[in-house]
Amino acid sequence: MIIVDTALAKLEAEGKPIRVGLVGAGFAARGFALQLLTQPIGMHLVAISNRTLSSAELAFTDSIGNVDIKRCVTQAELDAAISAHTPAVTENYELLCESAGIDVIVEATGETEFGAQVAMKAIENGKHIILINAELDATLGPILKHKADLAGVMYAQADGDQPAKLVNLMRDVQSLGFRPLLLGNIKSLIDPRRTPATQKAFAEAHFQRPKMITSFADGTKISMEMASLANGVGFKVGKRGMHGPRCARVEEAPGLFNLDELLQGGIVDYILGAEPSFGVFVLGYSDHPIKQRYMDVYKMGPGPLYTFYVPYHLSPLEAPASVARAVLFKDAALAPLNGLTTEVITLAKRDLKAGETLDGIGGYTCYGTIDNYDVSVRENLLPMGLCDGCVLKRDIPMDQAITYADVTLPANRLADTLRAEQNALYAR
Repeated sequence: MIIVDTALAKLEAEGKPIRVGLVGAGFAARGFALQLLTQPIGMHLVAISNRTLSSAELAFTDSIGNVDIKRCVTQAELDAAISAHTPAVTENYELLCESAGIDVIVEATGETEFGAQVAMKAIENGKHIILINAELDATLGPILKHKADLAGVMYAQADGDQPAKLVNLMRDVQSLGFRPLLLGNIKSLIDPRRTPATQKAFAEAHFQRPKMITSFADGTKISMEMASLANGVGFKVGKRGMHGPRCARVEEAPGLFNLDELLQGGIVDYILGAEPSFGVFVLGYSDHPIKQRYMDVYKMGPGPLYTFYVPYHLSPLEAPASVARAVLFKDAALAPLNGLTTEVITLAKRDLKAGETLDGIGGYTCYGTIDNYDVSVRENLLPMGLCDGCVLKRDIPMDQAITYADVTLPANRLADTLRAEQNALYAR
């Protein structure tokens, strides 16, 4: 990141920093704010929008202590606060998107419908849009990127979360002359029966919302992350839900996957219970005998499949660099390649009855799992990112995939309009 750091330092010296507006004030958003507020070299966080203003203010005060913060209701108030270098908060994200004093919007809510509204308003107003929101990208990323491209602005996922972290590692593996065949996550637990009630204590201990922690535990979050990744590099999955073999160490991964299957085309997957427990890995392939000799000398195994891994991911602490990459160098850490290759589908978390309303990601009624997009189209499956608020037309047994025909969609959602446009644009 030396080039990025140098470019940012130049902007700071010239008094022309990248001006960032942040939407959201949860765990991820506050971590992102911390980085910009404590290291404001060439990139300044000027305003935060959140539906709870006290949380937005906390993102400032947690990072830089007690400061004067302007609560803004009108565009004039927000623009004046930015001009005066006064930290600004507002309930209205549209003010950020329409402000002449903001260059880029970072969307960090983890919501699909609301996130889509933010992204579209940013794009319409000529603002770059960077997501800390794999749920939105996995559901509507292709159409949002298409609209951003038409508007001449950048659309990208932020670094630090596993998807973009894996793209960085994949690029390193390619630069060493290896063919990436598997992009892998490392999980300690997946249990589809977890609910906000079972995860409440853990969530409180780790300063997060129970629904978000539930999405980690029930497998929805990893599916969203790996779908976002797959759609950005053109990979698929080997099976519904991925293989997810258990092992003790990440170095064991080459022996856990079928090489012939991997050679048919790259896949995304995960391993369960392995150390280092919070990292990411890539399985890279080379059958060149001399390269294999070097890899053996450096204790990387016999090949031809090798494990390359990073033992951490620090979302959202790593996110600011990807904002700078996008704005300064038009380099997306991760963005959809050409439509969807994978989809996160909706499954019943328990036996469901006709008339029940699905409560979305991290809830009590359903969970998401990844499958290949062509399967989801063929079976008319309901994307997990669009399930919130859908009303069941019939009983659904536990673990059965829910289809569009099984539900009545909420009325007048932007996400459904964008999804229909995306389906038509990338019809296969």
